[in-house]
Amino acid sequence: MKSTQSNNSLHELRNTVIAKGNVSGTDRYIAHAKGAVLTDVEGNDYIDFGGGIAVMNVGHSHPKVVAAIKEQAEKFTHTCFMVTPYEGPVRLAKKIIDAVPGDSPKAVMFANSGAEAVENAVKIARYYTKKTAIIAFESAFHGRTLMGMTLTSKVKPYKFGLGPFAPEVYRMPFANCYRCPYGKEYPGCGVECADKLKDFFVNHIAAEQTAAIIFEPVQGEGGFIAPPKEYFVKLQAICKENNVLMIADEVQTGIGRTGTMFAMEQYGVEADITTVAKSLAAGMPLSAVVGKKEIMDSVHASGIGGTYNGNPLSCAAALAVFDIFEEEKLLDKGQKLGAMLRESLIAMQQECDLIGDVRGLGPMVAMELVKDKKTKEPAAAETKALVKYCLDRGLIILACGAYGNIIRFLMPLVITDDQLQKGLTIVREGLAAIRS
Repeated sequence: MKSTQSNNSLHELRNTVIAKGNVSGTDRYIAHAKGAVLTDVEGNDYIDFGGGIAVMNVGHSHPKVVAAIKEQAEKFTHTCFMVTPYEGPVRLAKKIIDAVPGDSPKAVMFANSGAEAVENAVKIARYYTKKTAIIAFESAFHGRTLMGMTLTSKVKPYKFGLGPFAPEVYRMPFANCYRCPYGKEYPGCGVECADKLKDFFVNHIAAEQTAAIIFEPVQGEGGFIAPPKEYFVKLQAICKENNVLMIADEVQTGIGRTGTMFAMEQYGVEADITTVAKSLAAGMPLSAVVGKKEIMDSVHASGIGGTYNGNPLSCAAALAVFDIFEEEKLLDKGQKLGAMLRESLIAMQQECDLIGDVRGLGPMVAMELVKDKKTKEPAAAETKALVKYCLDRGLIILACGAYGNIIRFLMPLVITDDQLQKGLTIVREGLAAIRS
């Protein structure tokens, strides 16, 4: 059933009542969604290759998630877990602990957003180590709160004019094999970029002052930069030698986005602290910090928490998400999706000289558009044109990267083969159109 409002009328109202800094990527107003398809208020369908920015891994309006929310809403919607606890967060914490890589005993705290999880991870790391410095990476994105924004690398739009920023945050280059900051080539480089952490402790901030390094296993907003498998192994050895914690920000990579429940499983490294959000609760606001129990339990009573942490509706949705992954074998589907996606994009790369690189991990894949494959000059205008071309033909895709020249693919893992191929055909036709 169509809405009585049009996209244009809603957009006109929006421009009057919503703060201009709170922008949307499109002017299409969604009335309902199912699986990997969005339908706007005028009845137009869009194949969703963005997944609400990696939030809808189990698909839109999954019946098990909807049923779980309805059932919980009829019982109660809030008591505040810090006042009168309830079953959902306790059961969910056990699910998360079992899924996060590593055998160490762990504990969980809940929050509402990825940025809030990052804030708390940093607080806990500093409390446990009694040290203050945090090392983040170039091209990182960790949120829009004060600490999240400080840890984030890209200035515009995330940080411009919004300072001053939090103190004691230091930044070093990340392992970007397509644009190596050290001019090396993998594998001949020996993953030298990880060894640079030793120099960083000499020239930027001493290890004795550093509480933790924080990183995304695959950088999201920064352009789906996936380091070589050896990278985090080497970083872990250096961190252990210097009593520095590792915080894995799996807000975007977690809950099956990379073909395993958490990306660090594929790197063979157990982080000291992990943050998770986005697809955790299939669109309901929920995040978690899960870490080694000794670290998590070090904070004094009420040193961490919050009014809405572990909201019962969100926890019910998240428990349903874990059931869906198991019952529908979504990790297997994700791995198959990733292979199909990568194969299709590599074929497009051979056809189109705009595609400089295809990269990612599992079904978390991106293509970087460049004006010239030798100079690697970012093709930002062409990327923007491709996003618009696809939207006008019923496909939602997202751009990212420091220069806005990367197309990332975050479609729900439940997307059908027909929907996937139809969307990829639009992408292929769009590349041809903007290149002609």
